[in-house]
Amino acid sequence: MIEAVRTYFEGDAETRRRVAFSIAMIALSAKMAKADGIVSQHEVRAFQDIFEVPEKEADHVSRLYNLAKQDVAGFESYARQIASLCRSSQQNGAEEPCGALSDVLDGLFYIAKADGYVHDKEMQFLRRVAEIFGIEEDEFLLIAGRHVNLGPSDPYAVLGLTRGVGFTEAKQHYRKLVRQNHPDLVIARGMPYEFQKIANHRLAAINAAWATLEKQLGQHDYAG
Repeated sequence: MIEAVRTYFEGDAETRRRVAFSIAMIALSAKMAKADGIVSQHEVRAFQDIFEVPEKEADHVSRLYNLAKQDVAGFESYARQIASLCRSSQQNGAEEPCGALSDVLDGLFYIAKADGYVHDKEMQFLRRVAEIFGIEEDEFLLIAGRHVNLGPSDPYAVLGLTRGVGFTEAKQHYRKLVRQNHPDLVIARGMPYEFQKIANHRLAAINAAWATLEKQLGQHDYAG
């Protein structure tokens, strides 16, 4: 990923876009970890879990991350850069958020929760990033529900379902989510290969939520 930085000005347009995207994502991740005032080792490891950095590039990435994590200043600029790069990759030139922006927000939540919970200031940071990305509140809550304990309705929040939904409708919705969140689609959306890990975690959360809900709805339908 980062080794392409060395040939940034020599690469083709797609290579330059991917490099710029990766740099902005690294910086935004570092600033998000700083949002609660402290960058924990758990958050650093979560970042490393997402970004598999080649050993020869580890020092370069570390310097960029350490520089960015000093404060949260400028995070909105990085978020806007990511949104712009994402939209520029859409072949139809559409202005609506491209799917990759949800992947980015998912990754930021993954890092934020690494130290056991998402701090209020981190949640504010994530909401602001979502606003810049043009992500609606319903989708924000859907993503948050995969990482933050929202109470007894967690499976519904993770799957984006309302309580009272029937088994058949819920199962159809679950299957649609599985198709939409397949890890291979991350690369198809132009994301760095490292984001397949985010997709794997997301799909695991979706499957776990469905396993819980399937039992609840199945028992309910049978009882009815």
